Amino acid sequence: MASQASITGVILAGGLARRMGGGDKCLLPVGDKSLLTRSIERSRDQVDDLLLNANGNALRFARTKLTVIPDIYPDNPGPMAGIHAALQWMATHRPDSQWLASFACDTPFFPHDLVARLYEAVDDQEHKIAVAISNGRLHPVFALWHISLLPALEATLASRKMPRLQHWLGNQGAAEVTWDTTPVDPFLNINTPQDLYQAVDLLPQVD
Repeated sequence: MASQASITGVILAGGLARRMGGGDKCLLPVGDKSLLTRSIERSRDQVDDLLLNANGNALRFARTKLTVIPDIYPDNPGPMAGIHAALQWMATHRPDSQWLASFACDTPFFPHDLVARLYEAVDDQEHKIAVAISNGRLHPVFALWHISLLPALEATLASRKMPRLQHWLGNQGAAEVTWDTTPVDPFLNINTPQDLYQAVDLLPQVD
């Protein structure tokens, strides 16, 4: 867990999973564990509190024993809505927590040191956001967000003019932290059945 700060985490599972045929993509198995279970195992020890952002009936996630928070803004506006909902929850329920770490539910191999390295970047550079990069590609869902960003996120969502999250991050001057991709890109995400098969094949190479 990152030191010198109380950090809340949120696993984002509010998407519609259209390329996987809909439904709860996070409940699909990768080997002997679901995507969600793998995400929980990798994130839980990196934060002080862990939330799950998901829409619909929260009872289907009861076994996780996580606090489930839905989007505040309707019609599935995307990951920005989940981050906004988690920051809003944090402001109400954890006023001592200044930072939110966000994780995707469909990325089973993300780093165990994700939050520590992102926090180091914001602490050293005095940024309000730090975001992960691998192989030259930005991963905007894997980021660390300061509570002071809540009004800007709310204004963007309320405007209904939704930029891509990576563009929004760029406008906020996010710090960028790069991860190695050997032997496996830790930010390999599951969007199609083929991605799922690839992840299963890679399991022996991942800790």
